[in-house]
Amino acid sequence: MIANREEGASPVSADHHITRLSSRRNPLRADGYEAALDRTRGWLLARQQTDGHWVGELEGDTILESEYVLLHAFLGREHDDVCKRCARYMLERQLPEGGWAIYPGGPAEISASVKAYFALKLVGYSVDDPALVKARKVILDLGGAAACNSFTRFYLALLGQITYDDCPTVPPELVLIPSRLNFSLSAMSAWTRSIVVPLSIMSHYKPVRRIEPKRGIDDLFLNDSRRRPRCNEPLFSWARFFLAADRGLKWADRWLPVSWRRPGLTAAHRWMLEHFEDSDGLGAIFPPMIYTIVALKCLGYDSDSTSMEWAWRHLADLEIREGDTTRLQPCVSPVWDTAIATIALSDADEPADESAVERAVVWLLGKELRRGGDWQVRRPNVEPTGWHFQYANGYYPDIDDTAMVLMALLRSPEAGGGNQVAEALKRGVDWLLAMQNRDGGWAAFDVDIDNEVLTKVPFADHNAMLDPSCADITARVIELLGTLGHKASHPAVARGLEYLWKSQEPEGCWYGRWGVNYVYGTWQVLQGLKTVGVPMDLPALVKAADWLESVQQPCGGWGETCRSYDDPALKGTGEPTASQTAWAVLGLIAAGRASSEAVVRGVQYLVDSQSDDGSWDEPEYTGTGFPKVFYLKYHLYRIYFPLMAISRYSQAVARTRGLAPGALASRIPAEPKPLD
Repeated sequence: MIANREEGASPVSADHHITRLSSRRNPLRADGYEAALDRTRGWLLARQQTDGHWVGELEGDTILESEYVLLHAFLGREHDDVCKRCARYMLERQLPEGGWAIYPGGPAEISASVKAYFALKLVGYSVDDPALVKARKVILDLGGAAACNSFTRFYLALLGQITYDDCPTVPPELVLIPSRLNFSLSAMSAWTRSIVVPLSIMSHYKPVRRIEPKRGIDDLFLNDSRRRPRCNEPLFSWARFFLAADRGLKWADRWLPVSWRRPGLTAAHRWMLEHFEDSDGLGAIFPPMIYTIVALKCLGYDSDSTSMEWAWRHLADLEIREGDTTRLQPCVSPVWDTAIATIALSDADEPADESAVERAVVWLLGKELRRGGDWQVRRPNVEPTGWHFQYANGYYPDIDDTAMVLMALLRSPEAGGGNQVAEALKRGVDWLLAMQNRDGGWAAFDVDIDNEVLTKVPFADHNAMLDPSCADITARVIELLGTLGHKASHPAVARGLEYLWKSQEPEGCWYGRWGVNYVYGTWQVLQGLKTVGVPMDLPALVKAADWLESVQQPCGGWGETCRSYDDPALKGTGEPTASQTAWAVLGLIAAGRASSEAVVRGVQYLVDSQSDDGSWDEPEYTGTGFPKVFYLKYHLYRIYFPLMAISRYSQAVARTRGLAPGALASRIPAEPKPLD
């Protein structure tokens, strides 16, 4: 750790140190932050559910609505009212030039645009409708429907626009490959697993609903070519190998008796049904929930069967009706929202809020998973525990939610005794320590899901085949361990720090896998390292804090576009947002710069941009699903992260005034005793 901690660092000028020291002697202060803090507290408290939890809308792009319409169309239900409502929502989100983007302010994206265009035609919009005329031109300029990704191709095949020969084969035999092999189902990310299994059933049965040509998308194919773009990989490469395997599987499907595939189909069917248990839909996320319905239809389930009704019910639960439109969430986020809201509210340090915090803690305790899941394939002898993201997702506790929930549980007055909270903390920490990757980092769901060869399989173009270590989750686990009293010398922490030093960018920032983007990653690393006692004056960390200050905007805020995943030259640039400003402020406070001009200006930006009701307007997406492919807007990010930032700024101001610590500080001592 010591050898690498200065990696990427650059000397800091004497002038910079003088400026910072001067600002500490004559500290600046933001105006109106106390009132802003109270307004946001009130907003958040008013929206706590009666059982103690919070849940905000989770917003994605229009692929959700278009795929929902395409599913209905496959079943002959494209004229249902919900499809018309989804169509109106898609038209509201259409770009002025005609296509559809995957995040606000982004360019037209080919797969999203093709699916939206197709869905609108199926609902009944004319090919001559001005919206479709504009969209068609954009799509053709982007290469036409043949340029769509693999998962879009399956929807096109489902409705007879291409053949399944133009889709990658997803063999159900993946379920039969022994888990110890690095090409097995268990070597793929948790979300890919839940997508691939029902998709493999669809891939075998090749269901098609034929529609009349005028409602199809022949007009979106250049030169009438339906084929996938040619492979540009070298002749001797894994990509070429998998393409050859794909051709072999297609040959076997065509010429071998159906019985050869029966064992794989049986295993995939069994796996899918097993994973229905204790879940709000398969994987509790939208893509596998859609494929589940198609797979059940292929397997002969009646529309009124228990399994089919279960699948439809959970999918319909993702609908949000507003006015004459319907939109869909990719999933719901109550555990994540409740954990962060609990931390933010307790940071505000108002004794009147303690009952709200306690109710949230009780609700979170009730969501602990005490059953096994997919993660046990790689960690079979670890006691089951952990927390998921949704209301129910029994097979998939995740590391990020578990770490955040444990930090929320620490806000309970009972966290220090031999009680339910302390026992959950002990189990959760043991589980997190067991889930550390061999490279020292932590991933989202599993351990060592990092076989890069799997990214070359033909259906891996969703950029989410793997679940490797990432700086933001690694730093969050380190933050938890530090909050519990562990120091940088703790073996797991030391390995995590080694990973973080190696993954620092040349500019001093860190990549954010689950939030947009380098602002998110850098905040979390600074905050995590602070808690384990890493000196904030290390050159590498000074450089990180300097980078945050360097990308502050003239208005005082911070913003970063989703496009920074495609073009790293855009690191730290974009429309300023409340959530990203809060992350930067939190990072700089952790770096010891609470009295700096940058922090004061950042807090002032939050105060000045706050609405009268205590919220912030934030149309931008600052959450990440699959980088370069799918982004998210967490509707509560604009609330609880600014509340957290203003609260910690208020605590810092109180310390400079020599005021006594409040209730929160008395609950979490500066040097807590590590768990055994």
